[in-house]
Amino acid sequence: MSMEGSRPGQLPAPLGKVLMVQGTASHVGKSVLVSALCRILRQDGYRVAPFKAQNMSNNSYVTPDGGEIGRAQAVQAEAAGVDARVEMNPVLLKPEADSHAQVVLMGRPLTSARARDYFDLKATLWESVTASLDTLRGQYDVVVIEGAGSPAEINLKATEIVNMRVARYANAPVLLCGDIDRGGVFAALVGTLQLLDAAERDTVKGLLINKFRGDAGLLTDGLDWLEQYTGKPVVGVVHHYRDIHIPEEDSVALDLAPPASSEAAVLDVAVVQVPHISNFDDFDPLAREPGVALRYVQHGDRLGRPDLVILPGSKTTIPDLLWMERQGLTRAIADAHGGGAAVMGICGGYQMLGNAIYDPEHVESSVGMAQGLGMLPLTTTFVGSKETHRVRATVRGEAAGAGSLLAGAGGRDVSGYEIHMGRTVAEGVIPAFAVVDRADAPVTAESAWDGAINAGGDVLGTYIHGLLHNAEVRQALLGELARRKGVALPEGGDVARDREYDRLADWVRGSLRMGLVYEMAGLTPAAV
Repeated sequence: MSMEGSRPGQLPAPLGKVLMVQGTASHVGKSVLVSALCRILRQDGYRVAPFKAQNMSNNSYVTPDGGEIGRAQAVQAEAAGVDARVEMNPVLLKPEADSHAQVVLMGRPLTSARARDYFDLKATLWESVTASLDTLRGQYDVVVIEGAGSPAEINLKATEIVNMRVARYANAPVLLCGDIDRGGVFAALVGTLQLLDAAERDTVKGLLINKFRGDAGLLTDGLDWLEQYTGKPVVGVVHHYRDIHIPEEDSVALDLAPPASSEAAVLDVAVVQVPHISNFDDFDPLAREPGVALRYVQHGDRLGRPDLVILPGSKTTIPDLLWMERQGLTRAIADAHGGGAAVMGICGGYQMLGNAIYDPEHVESSVGMAQGLGMLPLTTTFVGSKETHRVRATVRGEAAGAGSLLAGAGGRDVSGYEIHMGRTVAEGVIPAFAVVDRADAPVTAESAWDGAINAGGDVLGTYIHGLLHNAEVRQALLGELARRKGVALPEGGDVARDREYDRLADWVRGSLRMGLVYEMAGLTPAAV
């Protein structure tokens, strides 16, 4: 039990309340629902924090002290109005090639393990899970817990540390969420309950249907049957949200997303969707900019002639670079650049823009070396230690001259974060950013600059994730692309994300029986 807030001779302070969202499958909307609940509770006066015991994702984030957690928990923390911290996601699994995953424990890499070997770590990981949850409950009024996948995966139930084991440990009321958009939601909810044992079923206090389209009144008979058959109340039907921009957790969202609308678009931006893409929310701000069509491309014959090609972050840079060659993307990118397209790389994409990438110790894959695209004069070597830092920087003046992608952004502030195991050496490049501060480490001569831009100003690389979330830099870059093309961008971009959380909260609050949800969690409708 947490001793936070206690003095010698006193009883421990009571632990905060808990509420858990589990799902009938992956990608049913758990992460976004937790974000919504965090914002609703914050609006109602509670000190609230998110928690997910174990996350499997290459979309990650860096906490102020340099720890690495799942990006979804950072988004949820932002919705809750608190700083992200490693206790919110004590175990992060980052899939790698060859059926391995990097195991990140309490924000730091622990090991790289095969799935079978990973089970031997569960006892150690569980200690960190329970300690982290207790710590959060000792410091917040409410902790909103997210499950993973489905609690009814029979082959995983005996050793899982993220679903019902967490619910039972915390005595958390569970809302079981199903996705009606993919069909079969009644079978999914009922089937999940049937596959749970009696004690696990008792933790499920309510059912929730997500991503509904159309007239909810048409569901009335089905909802009545569902409540009668299961004995569980339906706490709400959440309509599929539109035009609310909340970062997604998994790259499966890219496969399910509708094609980008080219209507009224004046700029075409193509992101190369490599197999191990990471931190793809780097590009969410582009999707919100009027006049910009953002699309993801997996084959060279689909690239065409965009105004900007972006190479994203990757968990396995060399294998993804070799995949690009097989997909015809390497040649297609070179042809597009030769035809006037600008090219930008972030993190792994920055490394790909160089002449060569070396992995002599097989840190990321079994491949020891690969040729890069040769668009910037730099080489990268992978080492065993990982760089994870929050950073503040400014755009260097020499990188922001006329005709450069950063034209007009000289001296502008940049904030973001680094996550990489490669060390990049550049010769004869124009450094793009001057690093002002690393939150958890001193700025040295080697780390005093980041990224590079070519002499022509149309190839830009950086290690800074979140660069495009900096409105002034993003709009300068888009403005330069528009100038080159001879078009004008519409006004009205830069949607504030904090406002989006409020819109999401209003959307979900209006769809749920919030009085019943609060009652399940042992809360009153508003904190006193």
